[in-house]
Amino acid sequence: MFENNEICKLLNIKYPIFQGGMAWIGTAELASAVSNAGGLGIIGAGHMPPDILRAEIHKAKQWTDKPFGVNIMLMSPFVKEVMQVVVEEKLAVVTTGAGNPGEYIPALKEVGTKVIPVVASVALAKRLERIGVDAVIAEGTESGGHIGDITTMALVPQVVDAVNIPVIAAGGIGDSRGIAAAFALGANGVQMGSRFVVSEECIAHENYKNLVLKAKDRSTVVTGRSTGHPVRVISNKMTREYAELEANNATVEELEKFGAGRLNMATHKGDVENGSVMIGQICGMFQEIKPVKTIIEDLVGGLEGSIAAIGANLK
Repeated sequence: MFENNEICKLLNIKYPIFQGGMAWIGTAELASAVSNAGGLGIIGAGHMPPDILRAEIHKAKQWTDKPFGVNIMLMSPFVKEVMQVVVEEKLAVVTTGAGNPGEYIPALKEVGTKVIPVVASVALAKRLERIGVDAVIAEGTESGGHIGDITTMALVPQVVDAVNIPVIAAGGIGDSRGIAAAFALGANGVQMGSRFVVSEECIAHENYKNLVLKAKDRSTVVTGRSTGHPVRVISNKMTREYAELEANNATVEELEKFGAGRLNMATHKGDVENGSVMIGQICGMFQEIKPVKTIIEDLVGGLEGSIAAIGANLK
């Protein structure tokens, strides 16, 4: 089905399906499983120190011989060191967020690593194309974790029209219908984070996964708009306390102190009331935890039906 797909040819993968690089839970276990199933698994570096990231990369290399990548948040205090790890390990691809990867591109390109940043605007996509990135991930505000302001439906076609490099759509894509819609908008592939949170291979705490499975279409809220770094999470005690701090004009420093460690509290300790449960608006679609292989088989297997449904609705 994807023999001539630009992303598949660029990265030597079977399906143009990226697993989102999620901090704390985008580990070697999940990344290798996605790559083995034909997609592109991505280790979420987050604030990982370089030695921890290298250990995750080595584990993934033991568990898969397929291409996989690392997502690097350019605001990380370890960004230079983790970029050096990626260069030394000669990974297939790096996805980036929260900044401009320009200064790292020459070294990455020298070892054959493809650079694919996440963008939330047309202007950023055009700027990054000029500095030599290989593709961009156009991520809409429906996604979980750190978000922009523009919806996926509005952002993707505008980015597709503005650049001459492949575009991967992200945000609010949870099944084969979403993938078909992304292709209809002109995307060459999709990135899915929330869908893989409720997989057997994801190491997120059982409480985290169960809360996602119980979530509905309006279960998420956005915190941190006052800091300039908004984040989509499931509404809970923590988000209500955070909102109260924002309403009382807490400083950015106070908000950052309040939020420190909250993601780990939820993902690893299972405290889903006081922790940060990052997930996209698509979470109301998920009913059960499945193996990654089954998830990807369902996604690909349902594509023909989703495409046929588009044709039927046009008659």
